Amino acid sequence: MPRTVIFGNSGSGKSTYAKAQAARIGCPHLDLDTIAWLPDITPPTRRPIDDSRADLLAFTDANDDWVIEGCYADLLELALPHATEIVYLNPGTATCIDNARRRPWEPHKYPTPEQQDANLPMLIDWIKAYDHRTDTFSARAHRQLYDRFPGPKREFRSNDRPL
Repeated sequence: MPRTVIFGNSGSGKSTYAKAQAARIGCPHLDLDTIAWLPDITPPTRRPIDDSRADLLAFTDANDDWVIEGCYADLLELALPHATEIVYLNPGTATCIDNARRRPWEPHKYPTPEQQDANLPMLIDWIKAYDHRTDTFSARAHRQLYDRFPGPKREFRSNDRPL
């Protein structure tokens, strides 16, 4: 029963890798973006952590195997005790920016492709700050998750990665 947690910077390929992994295994996939934010709030506002925690634990309790992906170290920390492996996608800033520029429309995040494209400059600035931030979305927080996890783990430093 594989239970995989995948994390990394915005644009690191988390969603693409997680979807492929879930399809290969034949298990459900949870994108933490779908439980981390209050819907239709401007500016974007995080949900209370207890609400997100309840959704995450309901997902892990309801499924024997799964793939969870996201950049939220505070939520990822809640999934780790249930995980059988973790994958840290860490291809570097330039690759993340290139990936972000090429990403297909994500209708679960943006109502239109134009709105997603309008957000790209902010996303690129966010990606560039990854190595310097100290928040729950930072390289520092992700490295701590990776280093503390006692089970099987992999770190990929490019877009070339096996499933």
